[in-house]
Amino acid sequence: MKNGRQLTGKIVLDAMGSDRAPHPEIDGALAAARDLGCGVVLVGQTERVEPELRRCGWRRQGDRGVELVEAPEVVGMDDPVATSVRRKRKSSLRVGAKLVAEGRADGFVSAGNTGAAMATAKMVLGMLPGVDRPALAALMPTKSGRPTLILDVGANSDCKPHQLVQFAIMGDAYARAVLGTARPSVGLMSIGEEVAKGSELTKEAFPLLRELSSLNFVGNVEGRDVFSGTVDVVVTDGFTGNVMLKLSEGLQDALLSLIRRELSASAITKAGAVLARPAFQRLKKRLDYSEYGGAPLLGVRRIVVVGHGSSNARAIRNLIRIAHEFSEHGATDRIEQGIARTNAQEGKTSEARLRMSEASG
Repeated sequence: MKNGRQLTGKIVLDAMGSDRAPHPEIDGALAAARDLGCGVVLVGQTERVEPELRRCGWRRQGDRGVELVEAPEVVGMDDPVATSVRRKRKSSLRVGAKLVAEGRADGFVSAGNTGAAMATAKMVLGMLPGVDRPALAALMPTKSGRPTLILDVGANSDCKPHQLVQFAIMGDAYARAVLGTARPSVGLMSIGEEVAKGSELTKEAFPLLRELSSLNFVGNVEGRDVFSGTVDVVVTDGFTGNVMLKLSEGLQDALLSLIRRELSASAITKAGAVLARPAFQRLKKRLDYSEYGGAPLLGVRRIVVVGHGSSNARAIRNLIRIAHEFSEHGATDRIEQGIARTNAQEGKTSEARLRMSEASG
């Protein structure tokens, strides 16, 4: 039980979200229910989802751990966010989020329109006390083998210094609760390690982060540090974070293609490729986005995880896995507690400064 709320052991999945919906969602939901032991509630157009479910052997509600809830409307990838979220009240996004808000499931997952998913989460589920804006967090593979959590990766293009502080607190809580890191190191993305370097945003955020005794703040970090594994959590604005995320995805695809090309360049390299195939497959798995699933939306009252529109069944399964682990570890509660502690700490610090100012005056 979390904050007096009984966990249901169920995750809601937007069945109409991905580019090839509902096929990846159905396969991913069945795999998640089988492998993870959690229930999955598929939300979407019954006439499209149910026949595919039945072809997979599903016969009735709850069969193989999967339920189906009707949602006649769909928010498309190209739909304008503001109008579609408000007008399409029977969309799979709205219906799914409402099920979570009503306590009928523990979390919500979608590989659909990211902006619409975030807007729906804020509107239907609401924000945690003390959080201005939610942040999308992404796990990045590193050479150390331990992933780096980076946020924000796209929810907020423009940020204020105190919002980066909130992102840091949320990232710290998530790393502790879900990743099992006892004392996560937190870095601020900049163009150099020196305090004087960076944008006005990073220069103003740095002292605010340094003052937080609850954080293991290690100072500024650079782009190359993300993949080294030397820092657990990296904080940045959503514009920079999204560019970093998309750049890393493109670089990973390019590297894998280059390796394939070089390995097939000659008879000798082809022979070597046969011997190196197990290592190459392990590398490919470590770099495959579908292994990481998607990005949890931190800062809303309930669990929301957003995936790629191109998500395959494996990615959908791992989206559900992230939401399930988020729920089991009580990450939302830890984030709320961390924000509350920080706000209390800042309040005491402000009072002390005021008393010192009055005394010196």
